[in-house]
Amino acid sequence: MLTKSLSTAGEQLIDFDGRTHRFFAPYAGSPVIRALDLFSKLGDQPELRVIAGGLILAGIFGRNDRLLRAGARMIIAHEAATLAKDSIKFNIDRTRPRSANGRKAKKPKKGNHTAKEKTSFPSGHSAGAIAAARAFSREFPEYGTAAMAKAGLLAAAQVPRCAHYPTDVAAGITIGLAAEALISAAWDAAEMDARSRA
Repeated sequence: MLTKSLSTAGEQLIDFDGRTHRFFAPYAGSPVIRALDLFSKLGDQPELRVIAGGLILAGIFGRNDRLLRAGARMIIAHEAATLAKDSIKFNIDRTRPRSANGRKAKKPKKGNHTAKEKTSFPSGHSAGAIAAARAFSREFPEYGTAAMAKAGLLAAAQVPRCAHYPTDVAAGITIGLAAEALISAAWDAAEMDARSRA
């Protein structure tokens, strides 16, 4: 009974992903989607690493421990989320919405493809952006809402771009939050805040 219920729920999620893709597909190439493509670059791995590295350098040269810790937290959380995302992504095949032909291609299945168009699940943009934003907000809680909102927009933008399905994005967000929470727990256990002030 439970297996059947899970199977039905899974099929409903695949249907939802398909409906969402069909809704946005006609707008591919529109000026709005092209603008989203540019905005989406902020969630790429190199860009997030540069942002975190910039904060670290600003912290070092500005003698600002808070900026230094924020950048360090961000890069570590981002790398942890990327590692977790990759370990899943390269064991599950799912064709990206923009390249999928038919329902079968939209279903996640066990596999080992590394080609970009075959590795839709989970969303790396979502995992990395959310992990970095949550890590930043640990040091700058006053900007936490804004940081998480921007990361959420980066994640959500993957759906109208037809780069990911909603379930890819949801999985990426979950991975990002979990990876950052683990890094934060390890950070606190190692008393890194106290060390940085010593």
